[in-house]
Amino acid sequence: MAHKNTNLFPLLEVPLSRPASSPSSPSTMMTLGCALFATRWLQAPLYFGLVAAQGVYVYKFFNELWHLIDHVVSGRADETHVMLAVLKLVDVVMIANLLIMVIVGGYETFVSRIGLQGHRDQPEWLSHVNSNVLKVKLATAIVGISSVHLLQMFVDVHHTPQHDLLWGTVIHMAFIASAAILAYMSGPMASHESRGDSAHGPQSQQSPGLPRQRDGGAEEPGSAAEERIEAAGFPARKVLEMFDDSHLRSPDPQTLARLSKVDFVGRKGNVVFLGAPGTGKTHLAVALGVRACQAGHRVLFATAAEWAARLGDAKAAGRLTKELARLDDYSLLIVDELGYVPLEGEAPHLLFQLISRRYERASMIVTSDRPFGRWEEVFGDTGVASAAVDRLAHHAEVVTLDADSYRTRGLGPAEVAGRGAPGF
Repeated sequence: MAHKNTNLFPLLEVPLSRPASSPSSPSTMMTLGCALFATRWLQAPLYFGLVAAQGVYVYKFFNELWHLIDHVVSGRADETHVMLAVLKLVDVVMIANLLIMVIVGGYETFVSRIGLQGHRDQPEWLSHVNSNVLKVKLATAIVGISSVHLLQMFVDVHHTPQHDLLWGTVIHMAFIASAAILAYMSGPMASHESRGDSAHGPQSQQSPGLPRQRDGGAEEPGSAAEERIEAAGFPARKVLEMFDDSHLRSPDPQTLARLSKVDFVGRKGNVVFLGAPGTGKTHLAVALGVRACQAGHRVLFATAAEWAARLGDAKAAGRLTKELARLDDYSLLIVDELGYVPLEGEAPHLLFQLISRRYERASMIVTSDRPFGRWEEVFGDTGVASAAVDRLAHHAEVVTLDADSYRTRGLGPAEVAGRGAPGF
């Protein structure tokens, strides 16, 4: 009788006859892919060469400025001469701006992340730069430079040949047409990329144990902020404007208004929301996370149990250190419901490692139904709990929410007796 194949996953079997070093093996292909990807660093010297070119334009600017001042002081410059000299200075500055855009945007897009998230001087356009956006911005910058050159011709029209004026105008119109076509094409391309990211991006970027966004607002095509919000894994789309603080006995509204600026992310500080169930801790944590996404920060949300499972899986696979390092790419991590579900086994120590790793490196928002004095019940060890609180609260805004649960406000006192969390 023939042996019946009971393997449920026959496609996962590897033929024994295939050599381990087969060129088509996944490990070999991954090695080749990594090697090819590493060649992007060959472009790095090109960008440093553009930095040297930027220095040349700085010299040219001050040289032109010195000649202008010299001519004005000596009385050799009339109004037309001054206007032409100023236009030359503007021309140099615009080209230098174009160089900055290519250096910073091109390096960020094609070589390596620069890591300016949270920096107070981060350019607005850099938070959503890609090859498509960069091409459009370069085209519009070239149109601006061409406009200045054409204006110089018309200011000095008496000394400019008609042939030069004609061709200058034609070339300028060609630049305008090219920029308009690129801008028109960028709309469908951005929509296509946005749909692709929605279908594949968030799921592939998130590791097991972290939920995807299950409910949220309509996505704006091409919006980098919306992409960050979608990828953060929020359980629902919450905003601060939706939060009802009329039942709060504490904190005062000024505290929430201060936190709404999400300045603590730039300072690598933390926020800890403490309070009984139903007081709005998760709502505020998600709302601040959404604000952080809109401010250009990468955010990741999960409950304490999900974080413990994620880190536990990473440790079991021998990649805990790499996983913790990968999480450094996120400016803000949100740990929700700490204390709601008992942490067992290595979970308390893994959460402590996460808190310790991010201490003075990046921000966290933590919500818990227990005051700090009872966190040993969560971590199961007084020493670990004390060390976790020490690191988390050092640069933190600790907010205790004092209010009746919004879920039971319509019930009588006898019906809600015993529902409040102990300690609050």
